[in-house]
Amino acid sequence: MPTQSMLSQPQLQQLAPAVQQYLSRELQVEVGAFDAQFLLDFVAAQIGRQIYNQALEDAQQALSQRMESLQAAIWDLEK
Repeated sequence: MPTQSMLSQPQLQQLAPAVQQYLSRELQVEVGAFDAQFLLDFVAAQIGRQIYNQALEDAQQALSQRMESLQAAIWDLEK
């Protein structure tokens, strides 16, 4: 049973050349587009959720700080 990819096919196709270039330049490993997409899909499945959750946490913290700043501005207006 195939698993659902975290990246769309257009995203995989767009990112694959960068992976191919990186592997060639840094590791002297040549891979085709399919292999690069397969690697991207694997990496996304392994760490994608952690990155996504960290981004959400960062956004929530930034929003919370902004809300505190707005609340302080409102309190200043009340004085």
